[in-house]
Amino acid sequence: MPFFEYKGIKIFYQIFEKEPTKAIIFIHGSGESSYTWKEQLVDLNLDYSVVAIDLPFHGKSGDFKKLSLDLYVDVINNMIEFLSLREVILAGHSLGGAIIQSYYFKHPEKVSGLILCSTGAKLRVSKVILNATKNNFEEFLESIPTGAFYRKTSKDIIEEYIEEAEKTEPKVVHADFSICDKFDVMKKVKNIRVPCLIIVGKFDNLTPVKYSQYFKDNIENSELVVIDKAGHMVMLEKPQEFNTAVREFVEKM
Repeated sequence: MPFFEYKGIKIFYQIFEKEPTKAIIFIHGSGESSYTWKEQLVDLNLDYSVVAIDLPFHGKSGDFKKLSLDLYVDVINNMIEFLSLREVILAGHSLGGAIIQSYYFKHPEKVSGLILCSTGAKLRVSKVILNATKNNFEEFLESIPTGAFYRKTSKDIIEEYIEEAEKTEPKVVHADFSICDKFDVMKKVKNIRVPCLIIVGKFDNLTPVKYSQYFKDNIENSELVVIDKAGHMVMLEKPQEFNTAVREFVEKM
């Protein structure tokens, strides 16, 4: 299994290696893991390596005493250096979108493009979610089918996702959503100068289409893809449509 070390702690990642100096790095959302990107790891077929990370305290990665947006950004930078990448496209879902925006504003020279998936320039989280992840995790898990997925999404996809979500400690999920709740770069996104692909499910209840439209209206070199019959977990719900959008975006860069 591939790992790298960050301050003595092992960080897990999955990789489909194609081009050793070029990669698309996929970063998951709150309480998730690299599992989120299983359909992208095997099916993109691009002239780029495809990498998906388990953020600290998620999946197979090691534990940290305190999670923060700065920690996540620094871990991504450490992985880019570890893999000796010279051309990087960052793709982030939800919290992952906050991470890649923050990374870009800190290291713009290291980023060739951004894929903003089901995310926003501001990610205020409802008190219901914050309270449930802190005080009643079972209630949070029960809310996932209606909160994160389109109503007609296959039960198998939803159940498999929930099985993965149960593996993350509630305090980690709560920390992630708390990071999202404090995130706000609405006044900065107009300064993004690299090509951006914005992807969102038409029926996303957590980061609605208007969040993605804000990116489209404020990032000069951007394109917006709204995928029908999908919710917040669009990359799992509609992988073919998602991958086609990514493939076409990358091939035009």
